[in-house]
Amino acid sequence: MSSPVPAHVITGFLGVGKTTAILHLLRHKPAAERWAVLVNEFGEIGIDGAMLASSGAVIKEIPGGCLCCVNGLPLQVGLNQLLKTRPDRLLIEPTGLGHPRNILDTLVGADYRGLIDVRATVCLVDARKAAQPRYREHETFRAQLQVADVLIANKSDLCDARQRLELERFLADLQPSRRIDAWVEQGAVEPRWLDAPRVAAPVMHSHAHAHAHGEPAPPLQLAPGQLWLRRDNQGLEHVSCGWLFAADVVFDFAKLFLLCSGLAADRVKAVINTERGAFIFNAENGVLSVLETQAGDDSRIEIIHPAPLDWSAIEQQLRAAWIDAPPH
Repeated sequence: MSSPVPAHVITGFLGVGKTTAILHLLRHKPAAERWAVLVNEFGEIGIDGAMLASSGAVIKEIPGGCLCCVNGLPLQVGLNQLLKTRPDRLLIEPTGLGHPRNILDTLVGADYRGLIDVRATVCLVDARKAAQPRYREHETFRAQLQVADVLIANKSDLCDARQRLELERFLADLQPSRRIDAWVEQGAVEPRWLDAPRVAAPVMHSHAHAHAHGEPAPPLQLAPGQLWLRRDNQGLEHVSCGWLFAADVVFDFAKLFLLCSGLAADRVKAVINTERGAFIFNAENGVLSVLETQAGDDSRIEIIHPAPLDWSAIEQQLRAAWIDAPPH
């Protein structure tokens, strides 16, 4: 490469809207530039890669856990694959449950000297969560705030003046203190903010998780004639369950909408082929948004929660929402 690739970590806690922000950045990047995205998800199925597939960027997805806690090997493999495509800029989206420190350490390490130019780390935060002890006392949540060079309050249209004030007070009490650089809606992060100077102080990475320490697993694929599969994951004080459905499976939009909006789960993400077309379903604590997208080769859904749900019952509801599928 003639010059190092500018790289940014886009971090923030579970459900804050990182993928939406990346989609906004990709839609508003310079037209002549080609960007790449390395995305890591807690769940095994992999939804964010499918959500980003129509963005025009080069996408590499690493599902199945915390990218910062696997001795760096999946991160390095993914980085190497993307660097070979010679992108003009690289965005890295860790799982919202993961500590970003080791990712930054890898990016500035000797292996990528002259290849990657680490630029501003962007952290998104939801002002509505600042008063909740579950968030403000969580080590990972606090670390994400502390490594940020640009701190963005997303979903500002959904919070009130009291919640804004609580967030500002919470950030002021951190050591070192932080402040919000911008209040945005719908992940409207401006590309020019990526060029802000790096100012965040280092944060030691002290947590440990039980994840595999090897090569990244190959992407999940259905066997010939197989209509669906299910994968579970646990760690980082959360559990997940996800399903992959063949392209031949068509879902009833209305039934799926009711199912996703009615699930008592922290996060529900899906990219689904329905009789009305393909849609992204994105729910956080029962608040569901739906966005039309391009039809994909399959349908995917992932549910994340602090404790297991009745996965078998949910699976039965999903299969009951099928409109059409080959005999099985």
